[in-house]
Amino acid sequence: MFKSKADAGWQAIPLAVSLCALACATPAMSQTADTAPAKKEKRPAVSQAKPTSPNATINLVNMLVSQGVIKEEQAQLLIKQAEDEAYVSRQAAKDATAKADDAAKAASAAAAAAQPPGTRHVTYVPEVVKRQLRDEIKKEVMAKAQKENWASPGAYPEWAQRIRFYGDARVRYQGSYFPSGNDQVDAWNFNSINTGSPYDYTNSNKTLPSTYNTTQDRNQFRLRARLGMEADLYNGFTAGLRIATGESNSPVSTNQTMGNSGGNFSKYSLWLDRGYLKYQTFGDDLTLSAGRFDNPFWSPTDLVWYRELGFDGFAVQAKREVWEGITPFAVAGAFPTYNTDFNAGITPSGGGTTKFASHDKWLFGAQVGVAAKISPEYSFRLGVAYYDFTNVQGRVSSPCDVKSASDTCDTDLTRPSFAQKGNSYTVLRSIYQTFDNNFGQSLQYQYFGLASQFRPLVASAQLDLGHFHPYHIVIDGEYVVNTAFDRNYMNLNAINNRVGTNSGVVGPYNGGNTGWMGRLTVGNKEIKHLGDWNVHVGYKYLESDAVIDAFADSDFGLGGTNLKGYFLGGNLGLSENVWASLRWMSANNIAGFPYNVDVLQVDLNARF
Repeated sequence: MFKSKADAGWQAIPLAVSLCALACATPAMSQTADTAPAKKEKRPAVSQAKPTSPNATINLVNMLVSQGVIKEEQAQLLIKQAEDEAYVSRQAAKDATAKADDAAKAASAAAAAAQPPGTRHVTYVPEVVKRQLRDEIKKEVMAKAQKENWASPGAYPEWAQRIRFYGDARVRYQGSYFPSGNDQVDAWNFNSINTGSPYDYTNSNKTLPSTYNTTQDRNQFRLRARLGMEADLYNGFTAGLRIATGESNSPVSTNQTMGNSGGNFSKYSLWLDRGYLKYQTFGDDLTLSAGRFDNPFWSPTDLVWYRELGFDGFAVQAKREVWEGITPFAVAGAFPTYNTDFNAGITPSGGGTTKFASHDKWLFGAQVGVAAKISPEYSFRLGVAYYDFTNVQGRVSSPCDVKSASDTCDTDLTRPSFAQKGNSYTVLRSIYQTFDNNFGQSLQYQYFGLASQFRPLVASAQLDLGHFHPYHIVIDGEYVVNTAFDRNYMNLNAINNRVGTNSGVVGPYNGGNTGWMGRLTVGNKEIKHLGDWNVHVGYKYLESDAVIDAFADSDFGLGGTNLKGYFLGGNLGLSENVWASLRWMSANNIAGFPYNVDVLQVDLNARF
């Protein structure tokens, strides 16, 4: 049988010993033999702030408080810990006693059945068996206590420990400066036209189309805030969600301009920025993702993809170390970029209803590459990717009758649902030439579609020189060519990105289908701690139709393609996970109308 009172304090003994050691190590409670006074020392009085506890550990804690060795808050935590441990020990002793009694009774009953009447049998349980039984029961009780959260009431339940929250916040000053000589008239905002009412291409009503600002400097303060959650669902499954700020549903910006959205301190919108299910197996060598998630393709620069772009769809990522330091990888995915409205249709002038055929748009992509760690100081990575955008090219409609801006034609859905600037466009509607429109001289309400098809081939590379670790020299490079580009077709059909002439006649098409970017970064690879730093410098050259401008960088040249120029900047850690950034970008158009812009960004960043 166990003596529960003695066992109740066995867990508290180490704590008491530690407290005693702490007390004895403090100047208030110890003196050396050489310096001790001759007279007998007066024993310190026990604190009378609480009733004296019969538990030696709690008495010692109270004494330490009275001596000023520890604070009252620390004492309460230590007492709480001692009481919890004592409770668990008492529960273990109680269960052990009950099981031992049951075992003894069963043994006595068995012995009585086996022995003739009048025989006496005394059960003996060795001490080693008692200890073993007590240890086993203690483990069972502790496991149950942790699972049910009654041994440590302040701890999170098990399911909550599998959820991780994260987020970041950024406050930015952005200055956009336009030099003299920019063309404002030809800077058509095709995105504004395609997401609104069609434009009379003949300009018979003497109204100009919506244009981008190319002449007036702007100063903006902008906010970005994101909050995410990721939950471990067991057996390799993970679910994630993230919400973010943003002025619109733009895929390439979660910035919210302060004073925008009505001004007067109006509240800002939140958007669902991520929402996915993920499955990982073989460690993390194979990952399957579905929903809206981070870019699954490795891209060291923002030449092709904006760095914060989210992908909708399905992706599989695989990697495997085949030799020491050599890890090939592969990525493949399918992503819907536009899905036809279920009830999309028109109401003809003669009555009735006509539904449009489905015109869904997809991105299919694949990438292969290899990551190699030559030594602890040197590594590189190479990758080649091929992307196929289906149904993104604008298609000319069948002949249609258009008398007002509210009329529609059967290929209107082939126009982009979002764009920045830079891509080449063509007219979509084949409008009947009748007496009502002066045989094509007026009332030519048009939407505009992408003139080119897009199947870009992308080569990416990164070299990391870490000889001076923690400081690194990182060289990033990327090259892209649109393999579906047809210059003859573009010269016949593109209405923008053409050479201007002194006579005002539109000249030949002078856009292109290639792009490249190089960047050098020196310093810490990540900015996490106070004093961490890095600086970078680079050059970008991205022709008009090398990639779809909707998904390109939104900062350089104020977004899109058909841009070339340099950029430089740096980052400095101000505290743990707090840092400042400075960036200067100078860009100008490659083809089409004259356009130049310099952009300054000053950021204060924090993450948690």
